[in-house]
Amino acid sequence: MTDIMDLTLYQTRIIGVLIEKEITTPDQYPLSLNALTNGCNQKSNREPILSLDEATTQETVDELIDKRLVTATSGFGSRVTKYQHRFCNTEFSALKFNPQELAIICVLFLRGPQTPGELRTRTSRLCKFDDMLQVELTLQQLIKHGSGPFVVKLPREPGRRESRYAHLFSGEVELQPAVAAEVVVPGDPPVSNSERLMAVEKRMDEMQTEIEELKEIINELLT
Repeated sequence: MTDIMDLTLYQTRIIGVLIEKEITTPDQYPLSLNALTNGCNQKSNREPILSLDEATTQETVDELIDKRLVTATSGFGSRVTKYQHRFCNTEFSALKFNPQELAIICVLFLRGPQTPGELRTRTSRLCKFDDMLQVELTLQQLIKHGSGPFVVKLPREPGRRESRYAHLFSGEVELQPAVAAEVVVPGDPPVSNSERLMAVEKRMDEMQTEIEELKEIINELLT
């Protein structure tokens, strides 16, 4: 398991793209080098945005082939080499994930650390979650997985209502909590961190309410 738990950003991006396209566009899977490069460089559903050239993609694919996480195939009568993952759920891998677990891993590979709410929204094309509780339970399964842990819960950041989760296939993740910068104006009474966080969360709730109201107004104008 050592190699599979020490993947680079480019390697996780390629595996994530292969998993995503296998589920969402099975008729176009496996992927050619060009299609794989385009998938890595998508401007939507990717974070960070990358600009890989085909030479870099090929180099990274070759690294994954050496790790036995990707394999090259060529269809009958086709000169174009195509690639498919052997990362999990194949006869070549000991890793087995259910559809919900696989979807979360895929989206974490493609978009980095995310909250349960973000994960539920962003996995909608890959699987179905009945509710937020199922997302939370799936994250716990990945944390307590017999071959894992594969996911870690990050300390909640100031201004966020939910903690984010990150995958562990690129090694350990720094777990020190983020600290909000403190600005003190002479003459002002000191404000505790808890009071500051409560104020930020209150403002976040107000902004969310305003957004919902604006959506309703726009919908009424469009109907």
